[in-house]
Amino acid sequence: MRGISVLRELTDVGGSASLSELGRATGLARATVDRVTGTLAHMGYVRLGGSSAVLAPRLMELGNAYLAALRLPDLLGTHADSLADALDESVSLAVADGDGIRFIHQAIRRRTLSLSFRIGDLLPAERTAPGPLLATEWDTQGWARWEQRQIDDPENRGFPTVPPRPLGAATDFRQRVEQARARGWALDDQLIEPGLVAVSVPVRASDGRIVCVASLVSHTSRHSAASLRESLLPSLRRTVRAMEQELADSPPSEPLSAPSDLAAWASTAKQELGGEFITSLARGLTVVTAFGEGRAELTLSEVAETTGLSRATARRALITLEHLGYVTRHQRGFRLAPRVLSLGFPPLSKTSLARIAHPHLVALTGRVQDSTSLAVLTGNAVQCAVSVAAGRIMDADIAVGARLPAHATSTGRVLLANLPDEELSALLARTQMRALTPFTLTTAHDLTAVLDLVREEGHAMVDGELEEGLRSVAVPVRDRDGSCLAAINVTMHSSRGSADECVTTTLPELRATAALIEADLHAARRFVRVPIA
Repeated sequence: MRGISVLRELTDVGGSASLSELGRATGLARATVDRVTGTLAHMGYVRLGGSSAVLAPRLMELGNAYLAALRLPDLLGTHADSLADALDESVSLAVADGDGIRFIHQAIRRRTLSLSFRIGDLLPAERTAPGPLLATEWDTQGWARWEQRQIDDPENRGFPTVPPRPLGAATDFRQRVEQARARGWALDDQLIEPGLVAVSVPVRASDGRIVCVASLVSHTSRHSAASLRESLLPSLRRTVRAMEQELADSPPSEPLSAPSDLAAWASTAKQELGGEFITSLARGLTVVTAFGEGRAELTLSEVAETTGLSRATARRALITLEHLGYVTRHQRGFRLAPRVLSLGFPPLSKTSLARIAHPHLVALTGRVQDSTSLAVLTGNAVQCAVSVAAGRIMDADIAVGARLPAHATSTGRVLLANLPDEELSALLARTQMRALTPFTLTTAHDLTAVLDLVREEGHAMVDGELEEGLRSVAVPVRDRDGSCLAAINVTMHSSRGSADECVTTTLPELRATAALIEADLHAARRFVRVPIA
């Protein structure tokens, strides 16, 4: 419970805080905060730097477990994305979370004036378009919970995503719920903040219950609430019908591979860290990852078998998670609740490949004592997205945003080697390979032979071709499907050792760093678009 309170606080403040601030916000002793963050860091869920803690992309595997078990983003997300592209407006999917709504998919239009909602954000039901629709299914207990919140938190201070609400602004919510019940759609006319308008339609399962709500969101410089309803509601309804057909036609998913030997891992970590490692926290969070696609509902025995925990330990973890609202009980089974997304997912869903890679490249630079960078292919050049200098008197100086010819750089050759043959041939045909030094390859024939070797060996080395005396070695950074998204490299002066020594000493470190970046990237990209910068 203490560990989760630290994760919630880090989430609410945007993903980063000093350890002292975490102690004051959670009421925990500094020694407890140190043990909690140390345990989370060992799990790869936070990074510690000096006296601060920062959420790490690996933490998104908790939210991914919920979203994969839910299946709705996988089944309905492409429909939402297509509608957003067709109408050039933002589209979201939301589910009920207590007396609020929580986003599970976002297709945001990138404009100067754009929306900042994130997957996992929690909004008060009464200030949204999905809220009245979801409230049509509230029972007496649900309404009592909502009414108590109006007394306890009349200005919505407990919802950091939205600005405070004027007092008395929710007096017509019950009326809006009844209108939504009768119409089958609902509006948000600047209830969250001035200028924001939205229209929503429920997505129903075959038994008639609402599984989520699809919304079109715009701002008043483009639409009024009335014009949004009149011009775009028909398109939204057609998309929702397609979503409901998708749900009806989709067969049950087969269970995918699940975590295993988590209990053994926790025991090993306890031996390594001693009293500084909180085993109960590690076990509780790994129970969350037992769920996923094809594993939406698990019995106690299945959770214990999946994690390698004893039934008694798994039971204690599930009871605690249920008490905190992260797990719900369904007869003999358990399911993850939307609140799991509150554990770091909103701020981390705005991450980029550059942010993911930077701390890993900083660590790599510290180990090899040479400059490192990450680059992407743009036409026949590579563009630097991350650069970490080693701080030497004679150091490679590649600025973020700098463009270099792909044919004469190690990152460029890695990226070129991973292009489809036709695309590579077309690119080389229109590229003039200028000689930058006497050693630069300048013919397509010679470069193609080198790229074949790069493809075979999985790395590229360029020695004196971009600049005399400059050597670099690079490896790819791959997506979940194996495609090459970027390349990272280490750059050094050739006097720092032979090329063979570079392969035996630097290349293993570079490959290990790429694996760490990929692990974070794969967790981040499961349900979120991750831009380069």
